[in-house]
Amino acid sequence: MTFIHSRLALASVFLGTILSGAVVSAQQATARRPSGPIEVNGIAAKVNGRVITKNQVSFMLAPVYAQLVTQYPRRGAQFESKFKETKANIIQELIDRQIILDEFKQLGASIKPSLIDEEIKRQVRELYNGDEVKFREELKRSRLTMEGYREMTREKMVVQAMRAKQFSDAPPPLPNEIQREYDEIKGTLRDVSKDVITFQKIFIPAADAQNPAATAESQLSLAEDLAKQLAEGKDFTELAKLNSKDAYAESGGLQENVVRADLSAEFAAIVFDAPVGAIVGPLLDPQGFTLIKPIKIERGDAPALDNKVREMVEDRVRRKKTSEQYERWISSKRKRAMIDIRA
Repeated sequence: MTFIHSRLALASVFLGTILSGAVVSAQQATARRPSGPIEVNGIAAKVNGRVITKNQVSFMLAPVYAQLVTQYPRRGAQFESKFKETKANIIQELIDRQIILDEFKQLGASIKPSLIDEEIKRQVRELYNGDEVKFREELKRSRLTMEGYREMTREKMVVQAMRAKQFSDAPPPLPNEIQREYDEIKGTLRDVSKDVITFQKIFIPAADAQNPAATAESQLSLAEDLAKQLAEGKDFTELAKLNSKDAYAESGGLQENVVRADLSAEFAAIVFDAPVGAIVGPLLDPQGFTLIKPIKIERGDAPALDNKVREMVEDRVRRKKTSEQYERWISSKRKRAMIDIRA
């Protein structure tokens, strides 16, 4: 599990490190860390002699990992399954990217720097809630420079361009196909910084000053029991007044018109995607566990289907229509490539 060492700093922001499906204290977690040298940047895979580093994989994995840790306080089989699937997909994406880059170099083509800047801004907005400070902190934790990340982004855009070129003879998207695709994805194109939510929250601290005997494990069990009571129809307001340990307890945990940027990226990704009225949690919180009930969600406006957006939507439609062709093409390239997966 050396690939996850760079994630330890991220995980420590939460209650403590979670190991083998059980919540443990920060002291216990420290005691279990390896005492020997830690691998700084190992090899995740090799493609035709070119290296894909564990730091690259780790950085791309970070936003998903943070969300999974928040969503599954006990880790468990579902967490492990989603984590392994995501990691495998990222490694495969990086392998395919390297295969395509080899062909791109033979063409002598290039990507405009301004387009790379725009793509990085989009990723910061979507993956880090628009928080550039957090984005740069994650770069630092993953031992990636901004220059290195720009190169990763350039490579991703090269893959998109090469894929479009490879299937340029595909039939053009029809107007109804473009509109249907736009309607499906316009929510992801919106200005998420304008998202606002009103919700109720029950906060259960990992350490309760009023109950010295309480442990992180017993507090998580309490949060899980409250979630069960809510699922059975118990009133959220009353349970919040009786059990929540924050400044909003007296008002039934109600927090109104909270801007998305005021929430952590992983927390926001979960609650803004939840149906209004649903019970979400327990979620792992920096100091404990939370249960959330969204009351009202207002999302930022999506961009109009202008020329720039239309071009992007058309490209998505083409990729969908040629996905089977692409898979056959990249599969043939994989067979001829020398691939060594180590992570």
